Amino acid sequence: MHRVFISYHHKNENYLKEELLRLNKEHNLFVNCSVSTGDVDENMEPQAIRQTIRRNYLSGSTVLLLLVGRETKYRKHVDWELYSSMYDGTNFGKSGVVVLHAPDSESDYFTAPFDEVKRTIYPRVSSWISISDRQEYERRYPHLPDRIIDNLVKGKGKISVTNWSKIVEDPERLRLLIDSAHNARGQCEYDMSRRMRMRDHNPSIF
Repeated sequence: MHRVFISYHHKNENYLKEELLRLNKEHNLFVNCSVSTGDVDENMEPQAIRQTIRRNYLSGSTVLLLLVGRETKYRKHVDWELYSSMYDGTNFGKSGVVVLHAPDSESDYFTAPFDEVKRTIYPRVSSWISISDRQEYERRYPHLPDRIIDNLVKGKGKISVTNWSKIVEDPERLRLLIDSAHNARGQCEYDMSRRMRMRDHNPSIF
């Protein structure tokens, strides 16, 4: 089993994290490295924020599992955790990334960068296409954080995007997603150009 850090919007998706941990307890899918990060001083320089999150909370994991709800993309802590997991540092290497859409934000589309994932989770799909257009990704995945979209467009991050319902149908699928991300993490070439989010902001409610 691999060591996994779960990133999520604490207020909205805590129920889903608890369900995920229940499934994990029942099926022994991964080693849970998630912790309560507490408050991070948002007045620190972005690099200091990244180093703090990575050193104190993410250093023990090799895969970041992102639970995506309708407001997750606006959370600064989620963006910091994503950035820190993607960063290839001297002391801690980059992690693999797996995205699960929460039940209220599931998509009709999915991304599977690994052949075994395609065969096992989507056996009825006979034709796969590659997308390089950002607007098309945003249309298909309106709730994904910008940093995830950046890397899907670039196409070298090997990020799987799957609906929660697929995991409920067969929890072993999550083991495969985690294994694939863990094994490929050294080959990932993440797009790190976006600056870290410095505040929570959902334009639809302001």
